[in-house]
Amino acid sequence: MTLTPEQFNKLVTRDEFNKLVEDVGEIKGDVKKILTAVDGIAKKHETFEQELASNQAAHDRFQVDIDKLKVHARLQA
Repeated sequence: MTLTPEQFNKLVTRDEFNKLVEDVGEIKGDVKKILTAVDGIAKKHETFEQELASNQAAHDRFQVDIDKLKVHARLQA
């Protein structure tokens, strides 16, 4: 099978292939950095949600105690 000049011009050279391999390696490193950053953000978000739930529960407990104190002090509950 012979190649037409157009087909021959589309063939990749060894240097072009090696450059592509290097570029893919660099991109892979960049993607790893991005994924690490995203994992960190996800962890912070998870921690924030846990703290928010904890703070809401504490707020509810404080409100119950405040209502009891108002009744005890004969203030409007």
